[in-house]
Amino acid sequence: MEQIYTIPVNEAFEACRDDKSCGCPFCRLYNKLEGDELDLILGASMMEPDVRIKTNKQGFCRTHYDMMFVRKNRLGMALTLESHLDELKKEIRDKGFGGGQGNKPIKRISELEGSCYVCGRIAFNFNNMVETAVLLWESDEEFVKKLKAQPYFCLPHYRMLLQMGQKRLSKKQMQEFSEQCAEVVEKYLDELSGDVSWFCKKFDYRYDEEPWYNSKDSVERSMKFLRSDLHK
Repeated sequence: MEQIYTIPVNEAFEACRDDKSCGCPFCRLYNKLEGDELDLILGASMMEPDVRIKTNKQGFCRTHYDMMFVRKNRLGMALTLESHLDELKKEIRDKGFGGGQGNKPIKRISELEGSCYVCGRIAFNFNNMVETAVLLWESDEEFVKKLKAQPYFCLPHYRMLLQMGQKRLSKKQMQEFSEQCAEVVEKYLDELSGDVSWFCKKFDYRYDEEPWYNSKDSVERSMKFLRSDLHK
């Protein structure tokens, strides 16, 4: 029986199975998580005291500052920044200008540069979704069929999927799981490699009259495969 935590995983795998242009199901899951978190932080969660404490401490990475900004909720962003900046004034003050050795601001700014509230939330929930996919493969024959029918897994998420499989499956199960995942990835890699090679040939005058086949967007697809298709 489908549980609430399996629904988004099943939906992503079904969408990518049915429409190959959707690409990697885990990229789809990540982007959905990211959008939901950004909507929350600029909406319902914005004024919750426990959330504000965390955002004051962790701040946001530049990518998520930019993504919040283009969501056109300047008031929500400003209210979040207001308390964050007020906290920072106290946290990086080092006995006034030139009065200290700089250790206090160095320490606090270094912490901020390595943290982001949204990234942390996504990482926690996304890791659970990767684990859910492995557990569904183990327990649901229909999900096995969905996994085999995926257009591809991008390399970063392929790595995460295999690592989670090693963590949650027996050695015998892992062998079968890794073979099925590899079949999806290697098939796409062969196709992609051929498309990129044909794209290169099309810049040779000898191939000028030949059709492009499926190569016109091969450079873009290669980047998505190699480094994921995130932050839409």
